[in-house]
Amino acid sequence: MNKFTTALATGVLALAPLAAVAADSSDPIVIPIHNWSSQIVMSNVVGQILESMGNNVEYVTTDSQAVYESVRLGDVTMELEVWEGAFGASFRAALEKGGLHDVGDHNAVTREDWWYPMWTKEACPGLPSWEALNECAAVFATAETGDKGRYLDGPVDWLKHGQERVAALGMNFEVVNAGSAAALWAEIGAAEADKRPVVVFNWTPNFAEAVWPGEFVEFPEWVDGCDKDPSVGPNPDALYDCGNPAKGYLKKAAWDGMEEKWPAAYATLTKISFTNPQIAEMAKFVDIDEMEPEEAAAEWLEQNEAVWKSWTAM
Repeated sequence: MNKFTTALATGVLALAPLAAVAADSSDPIVIPIHNWSSQIVMSNVVGQILESMGNNVEYVTTDSQAVYESVRLGDVTMELEVWEGAFGASFRAALEKGGLHDVGDHNAVTREDWWYPMWTKEACPGLPSWEALNECAAVFATAETGDKGRYLDGPVDWLKHGQERVAALGMNFEVVNAGSAAALWAEIGAAEADKRPVVVFNWTPNFAEAVWPGEFVEFPEWVDGCDKDPSVGPNPDALYDCGNPAKGYLKKAAWDGMEEKWPAAYATLTKISFTNPQIAEMAKFVDIDEMEPEEAAAEWLEQNEAVWKSWTAM
């Protein structure tokens, strides 16, 4: 082999990784948008990262439960916030069917459950025990719920099974579903003025823990199978008689065809990992600072350049 041929071969080998990086399809990567702030901002953050790599990105508003079927079928490319408590069952069902896969966990620990601001303890000092909460049910009663306590659950599509838990544990509460995450924050904000006791659905990470100190209600500890097998949990005749996982995962999922169609984007997705404070900050930009999601994403990227550029390095 002469020197020219050797040099040419060496050059081709050197360029091979670049060719792989450049092989992403020009078809748009489809990212779903749901109905809570951190997910909307995170989706825009990741979308803007992928656009900076030369990818085309499209955002579609998608039901937060049905999205796993959409990912499995390739109609949506990825899901960036798979919360164990809210969406673990839908995620597992789609995994079993095939077509999507687990792309790993974020460096975040999640919890989703009944929650109250700290001033509520003055009216119900036995908290955070769920039995104490039930004994105090009258404190939470409203004209809407009569002599039963009012619990404001998340939107219906989050499938939090609040009513099933009330029935399984024999609680004297009426479950009312909020229309959006914003309605939950409005409920807490309205109660803050006169320190009215309230119990609502909440989750972490989000901005609320920095604005309104509070605690999660302690229900019977989550045991795997509590949502599928009546014999699991304190009520042998009912499902959902446990709390949600106290240290839940936050995963990413992707369509099985993503790696082949957009290899560079997929490689970046495998590296992406947000922490609790980072996710809370994303939500704060929208819910407190009143930024638009696209603006919030751009702000986050500007403030965290070293973080996200490490994900795109090949």
